[in-house]
Amino acid sequence: MARLNIAQAADLLLSQDNILILCHRYPDGDTVGSAFALCRALRSVGKRASVMCGDIFPAKFAYLYSDITPDAIREKFIVTVDVADTTLLGVLEKDYGAKIDLCIDHHASNRMYAKNTLLDDTASAAGEIIYALLAPLGAELTPEIAISLYTAIATDTGCFRYTNVTPRTHRIAADLLDVGIDAHEVNRVMFDTKSPARLQIEKEMLESIDYRLDGKVVMMTLTEDMIVRAGACEGDIDGLSAIPRSIEGVKAGVMLREVSGGYKISLRTNRGLNASDICKQMGGGGHAAAAGCFSKGSLEEAKDRLMDIITEVLEAQK
Repeated sequence: MARLNIAQAADLLLSQDNILILCHRYPDGDTVGSAFALCRALRSVGKRASVMCGDIFPAKFAYLYSDITPDAIREKFIVTVDVADTTLLGVLEKDYGAKIDLCIDHHASNRMYAKNTLLDDTASAAGEIIYALLAPLGAELTPEIAISLYTAIATDTGCFRYTNVTPRTHRIAADLLDVGIDAHEVNRVMFDTKSPARLQIEKEMLESIDYRLDGKVVMMTLTEDMIVRAGACEGDIDGLSAIPRSIEGVKAGVMLREVSGGYKISLRTNRGLNASDICKQMGGGGHAAAAGCFSKGSLEEAKDRLMDIITEVLEAQK
C-alpha cells in the first residue's frame, strides 16, 4: 500500500486506460463534484472513465453530469474519491472494497485501504486535490470541470465559512471563477434553496432537540418516519447535520439519523473540540470539525455512548 504524491498519482492514472471512479454513499457535493471533474479530465486526455455510486445522486447535482454518457468499462482501474473507508461505499463495498487501486482523499482518518493513496488532509475538500491533478494530467480547466470543482469545495466548506478553509482554498476558487462559471447559481441551489419536504424535516428535527451539558451539546434526531412523512429524498437531508452546531453556545452539534440496526451519528464541533477524535472512539472518523460514526441499538444508547465520550473530553480540558 503506497502513499503517493500528486505527480505520482497523475502518472499512475495516465498509465491506465479504463478507469472507474467510485463515490461514497449518501453522496454530497464533494464526492460527486470531485468524481465528475476527474472523469471529465481523464476523458479529455483520451481515457475511458465512468462514475458510479451505491446511492442515487440527488437531483440538485444533475447539472454536474447530465451531459455525460456512462461508459461500460470491463477491465477497470478502480479509483475512490472522498472515501475514507470502504464501508462508505455502501452496496458497492462487496464488489469493489478489496479492489481499490487508488484512493484520492482529504480525511485524516483515512483507513489506507487502497493499493495506492493520494491523501492531503490539509485540503478543504477532495476537490482541491483533483484541481492539483489537472496540470500533471495534461487536462485543461474547462468550465464543466471548474463548476464541478467549485461545487465540491463550496459544499465541503459551507460556502467558505468553515475552519477547513485556507488561503489555498480561496486561490483555487478564484481560478475556478476566472473560467467563467456561475458561482452564484451554484450557491443558490446548494445553500439557499429548500424543498417543502426539507422544511418539514427541519421542523420535526427542531422538535426533537435535546440540550445536554447546559447547552454545550445539542442533539437532534432524524427518523425514518420523519423522512416518509415529509416525502423526502436523500437530497433533502444533505446539510441537516450543520443545524445543531449553529445554536449559540454550542461546542458540539449532533444529528442522529435512524438507519438499519442503529443510528448514523454526524458530529459537528466548534474550535477546541475535535470531532474526528471523538468519532474514532466509536469506530468512525472524519475531520477536526466534522466527523461521523455508527452506533448499534437504540437512540438512547447512541446518545449515551456519545455523551460519555464528549463529557470525558470536555472534563479533560478543564
